[in-house]
Amino acid sequence: MALGDLMASRFSQSSVMVVSNHLDDYVSSTPEDTDLGSHGRNTEAASSSYVNATLSTSTSMAYLPQTVVLCELRHEAFETSVPTGPSESGLVSKWRPKERMKTGCVALVLCLNISVDPPDVIKISPCARMECWIDPFSMVPQKALESIGKTLSSQYERWQPKARYKCQLDPTVEDVKKLCTTCRKNAKMERVLFHYNGHGVPRPTANGEIWVFNKSYTQYIPLPISDLDSWLKTPSIYVFDCSAAGIIVNAFLKLHEWNAPSSGSTRDCIMLAACEAHETLPQSAEFPADVFTSCLTTPIKMALRWFCTRSLLRDSLDYSLIDKIPGRPNDRKTLLGELNWIFTAVTDTIAWNVLPHDLFQRLFRQDLLVASLFRNFLLAERIMRSANCSPVSHPALPPTHQHHMWDAWDMAAELCLSQLPSLIENPNVEFQPSTFFTEQLTAFEVWLDHGSEHKKPPEQLPIVLQVLLSQCHRLQALVLLGKFLDMGPWAVELALSVGIFPYVLKLLQTTTPELRHILVFIWTKILALDKSCQVDLVKDGGHIYFIKFLDSGEAFPEQCAMAAFVLAVIVDGHRRGQEACIEAGLIHVCLKHLQSSPNDAQTEPLFLQWLGLCLGKLWEDFTEAQIIGLQADAPSIFAPLLSEPQPEVRASAVFALGTLLDVGFDSCSEGVDGDEECDDDEKFRAEVSIVKSLLSVASDGSPLVRAEVAVALARFAFGHNKQLKSIAAAACWKPQANSLLNTLPSFLHRKGSGGGYTSQNRHMPHGSIIASQIGPILRVGNDSSAIVRDGRVSSSSPLASSGMMHGSPLSDDSSQHSDSGILNGVLDHSGPKPLDNELYSLCIIAMYALAKDPSPRIASLGRRVLSIIGVEQVVAKPFKSTAIQSSDATASHSHAGLARSSSWLDMNGGHLPLTFRTPPVSPPRPSYITGMRRVCSLEFRPRLMNSPDSGLADPLLGSGRTSGTSDRSFLQQSTIYNWSCGHFSKPLLTAADDCEEVLSRREEREKIALEHIAKCQHSAVGRLTNPIAKWDTKGTQTTLMHPFSPIVIAADENERIRIWNYAEATLVNNFDNHDFPDKGISKLCLVNELDDSLLLAASSDGNIRIWKDYTLKGKQKLVTAFSSIHGHKPGIRSQNVVVDWQQQSGYLYASNEMSTFLWDLDKEQLANTIASSSDCNISALAASQVHGGQFAAGFVDGSVRIYDVRTPEILVCESHPHTHRVGKVVGIGFQPGLEPGKIVSASQAGDIQFLDIRNHSGAYLTIEAHRGSLTALALHRHAPIIASGSAKQLIKVFSLEGDLFGTIRYYPTLMAQKIGAVSCLNFHPYQLLLAAGAADACVSVYADDNAQTR
Repeated sequence: MALGDLMASRFSQSSVMVVSNHLDDYVSSTPEDTDLGSHGRNTEAASSSYVNATLSTSTSMAYLPQTVVLCELRHEAFETSVPTGPSESGLVSKWRPKERMKTGCVALVLCLNISVDPPDVIKISPCARMECWIDPFSMVPQKALESIGKTLSSQYERWQPKARYKCQLDPTVEDVKKLCTTCRKNAKMERVLFHYNGHGVPRPTANGEIWVFNKSYTQYIPLPISDLDSWLKTPSIYVFDCSAAGIIVNAFLKLHEWNAPSSGSTRDCIMLAACEAHETLPQSAEFPADVFTSCLTTPIKMALRWFCTRSLLRDSLDYSLIDKIPGRPNDRKTLLGELNWIFTAVTDTIAWNVLPHDLFQRLFRQDLLVASLFRNFLLAERIMRSANCSPVSHPALPPTHQHHMWDAWDMAAELCLSQLPSLIENPNVEFQPSTFFTEQLTAFEVWLDHGSEHKKPPEQLPIVLQVLLSQCHRLQALVLLGKFLDMGPWAVELALSVGIFPYVLKLLQTTTPELRHILVFIWTKILALDKSCQVDLVKDGGHIYFIKFLDSGEAFPEQCAMAAFVLAVIVDGHRRGQEACIEAGLIHVCLKHLQSSPNDAQTEPLFLQWLGLCLGKLWEDFTEAQIIGLQADAPSIFAPLLSEPQPEVRASAVFALGTLLDVGFDSCSEGVDGDEECDDDEKFRAEVSIVKSLLSVASDGSPLVRAEVAVALARFAFGHNKQLKSIAAAACWKPQANSLLNTLPSFLHRKGSGGGYTSQNRHMPHGSIIASQIGPILRVGNDSSAIVRDGRVSSSSPLASSGMMHGSPLSDDSSQHSDSGILNGVLDHSGPKPLDNELYSLCIIAMYALAKDPSPRIASLGRRVLSIIGVEQVVAKPFKSTAIQSSDATASHSHAGLARSSSWLDMNGGHLPLTFRTPPVSPPRPSYITGMRRVCSLEFRPRLMNSPDSGLADPLLGSGRTSGTSDRSFLQQSTIYNWSCGHFSKPLLTAADDCEEVLSRREEREKIALEHIAKCQHSAVGRLTNPIAKWDTKGTQTTLMHPFSPIVIAADENERIRIWNYAEATLVNNFDNHDFPDKGISKLCLVNELDDSLLLAASSDGNIRIWKDYTLKGKQKLVTAFSSIHGHKPGIRSQNVVVDWQQQSGYLYASNEMSTFLWDLDKEQLANTIASSSDCNISALAASQVHGGQFAAGFVDGSVRIYDVRTPEILVCESHPHTHRVGKVVGIGFQPGLEPGKIVSASQAGDIQFLDIRNHSGAYLTIEAHRGSLTALALHRHAPIIASGSAKQLIKVFSLEGDLFGTIRYYPTLMAQKIGAVSCLNFHPYQLLLAAGAADACVSVYADDNAQTR
């Protein structure tokens, strides 16, 4: 099965397995529903048909939602870790040979002295005589000597044709010295091979001297190894073919040990010797005399001759036939070529499996000749050990002569030899290829089915490498290799260390269409591990292969995404790669895909994501590419991607747009001609378009997207520093108007604004999205000129005397010179062309919002952006929000605004004081600034600023720079690219190993849940007044019980979350929701409660934070954080946002004074905004846990509404049940069971109303539970039971029929202490347990009377 098909089937399976959690997918298609959507009806008919339709969609699994959210790669500790992209060096690039070596010169020294035996040798008869397969006694000794020398030279040339060969036959010491010095001179820094045949001289001396001759051949002259070493120097390789050759190796090692301390470096010296120090060369006639040299230089011939005598075919084979094997060693389609190929694969495999990886790299991958000699050395060891002789090497190799791969070689050799007689007899007979490679690939496939990182690596990996050379096996080998690489980075590292890289690089030159998909996959895996390959790819033109693949449009979108990833890595920080890809037209290829229709299969999210990242990396810091992108109208092509459902796609689009922001401004000059002005206009329009696009996602639900917006705005702030600083300063220093900035989207989509440019004197409308999150205001009155003189503060001013100027811009001596380009409200045009000032204002608002983001990492990014435009934020430790007491400031007329703004601080929890470092001398005064008073403000807090607790939010911000920044290195780096690279490092073809474990845990929990649900629904409910656990803790605001562990979670007014185990009565964990608590936590929910649950904590200001590992002490991690509320009404003094979570739909509902916001947590996107049809605020909110998309809201005026986002009208019904004594609804919830229309509502006045939306005459049951003091209501999810709490230290438990089950007044103490004023109640989802929190006392857990007290 081709890998492309495998991938297709894998991806199609995965897409089927994913359970949809988008409501439009499961809107019922019953006739009632269709009718409901197409015809308007009266409310009664609508609500009853609505109920029937909803009931018809319910299933037995309605209680067990299948939706799982927030468990993607991006949620793995986004806050704490910044993942790295493909590595450039270090561990990963170990696979690369440190430096390629070449043997440039070969010195052959033959001391044979034919016909004269050395004195220390006694020869047997018959004796081994052949030297280089020549019988020296078959001709005149001198001729034989020359012939042997010439043959040896030609045998070596086969392994290294380009080297220089020099031969000395029976030489003197002087001859050897001359030979060595000449070779070293010619080789320069390359390796020199010194081959010594000492068969005609005595064995080496005990000191390691070898023997040569005197000129008259009357004496043997010793040649010290130290001399040889000094002539040949390093790098060098020695081959010693003589008896007791091990003595020479030992002498060399001693010599190097002595020299090493003085030289301080290890010499690159390799040695191969025929035998150990005490051994003599074999003399058997079955071997040649130079058996060691024959193994090293003619391995196939030597191996077959040796094997012939051991084979079953020995009777039918003749030695002479071996010399007639047809074919060429380099032609794999011939018998000789195939034998050579199999031999290489076998020896490579043995070496790779036996040697340490660094030694394998050095000996088998660095130098072609050295690699060949060592492969053949393995054969020499096998053959010579059969003759009781042990070849020696340095570096030493472990024994390999009994490795089981030799059996595979023997079998392949035997099959080849069996064909030999017929092939020689008839040259036309077709040669049958060996099954060796097919069998080895099968073995590799078996390993892939059962192997893993923790098992022994597959020994066939080097064979797979060799198979790539064969066209007939190549596709299968590549597919298996792809599967192996997919097992993880360790597998890629193994494959690279075995030498896969040059092979797959070369394959990019092929045009075979079948290989394209798998080659793209393999390169994806390689580049996900090691970025440094980008250089090799561009050098060999490999990038064109991937651009053509991308352009063809014939592949699956996932494969196109891989090609885009490969190209993104090629251009990542690599200028040559960027230039090459531009020349090949990559920009237009990518934009063409982005412009394809939405229904096109190519709009796979992963593909869109990588198209964005690839273009972003191509444009990054490369002006030429940016200009091409702008000319191709890239900003408008990317704009639609900002509303894609996948956060990664949105973040990549923001990243790409951000890289286009600082286009060509470095080269802008004042004197431009007409054409350049025209270009500037285009750039100007592009910047406006890009900035508007960025602002539209500045409050996106995903931190990944907002982080990219912050990075992009930093680039913008860098390019438009002066204009942004002047406007930020003006906003802080001019009188305040009561208007607020308009919401970002309405500005961005306002019609008739002349293409986004509004006149400077236009006032902005009311109601800012972000204004509510920005912070307090300082208002400086019109007579401030009495205080501020020449940009400094007079010493008599209240500002100075009260110490309020600490860190403020007015105390900065450089302030009167900073920004000299902005004078009298006129912007200096010598930098980038200024955009519309209204747009600058919106950018500053967005920057302030980012600086106060609930995600700490994004808040840090936002503070850096502000520091670029000269705004510093001083962050103090958590404090109680109290108005600033400053008699000087409040008494002075010029500071009348200070007290007012500090009270605004109380309401909004403005915890990030801002100081402006360098205001312009004369900021501009147009009217667009008036709306920013509430947004961009100086917040002076003398007590905090002078206290030791205060400090800069970020060390970077306190580095003494006074006028913003001009250092590009200060720009934050984007993280989306590195995040996204992690996807390709993980297995793509197989499901994760832990899938089965997750599923089994899920099934187990579902079983437990269903058992408990059945118990809750069918067993009698007890009094539920028996307290089984209690903890003293102050100020509890909300509680939550874990469904599958004996755990209760509580949060207090300071947003400290505490987690207790009520079975063991221990504190499991406690942590702060964030560092600057404001109003407490309004709601705690469990997300994915049937799986690995996450803890959702909703603060009263609408900020949502979701935690994982919350039950592990000190190890909790923030998964995501965002602000669920956009905008607030002018004049509203505080926000008490109500929130609820619905697992069925994956929706989070959040309501403030104006609207209810629907957040799709799967997409991390605002799905809908439902405007409140009432003038009063929502005070209680409940989402149905069985009907996705349905929720109920209770209002301050006592009214109740039910909504269903699946219906076109959304509002299903409205009721006013609390008419007797009107009080705000403090609790609301859906009754247990599958009926969608039954709810319970409790008002502050003390009455609890039971409603059924099919009955429009009002409540069908009323309980007067408490008199004017009801504070909390809880409904059990499955049991027919509710509980209400009172400020008068009382909890009552009722049935759904209104019967009072019990009352809780006292703690189980000896003194019968009364419980405190009840602040919150929460039932266990599947058991009859009730958690209650008292505002000033404790948290208790109650069970029925049979439960044991703890």
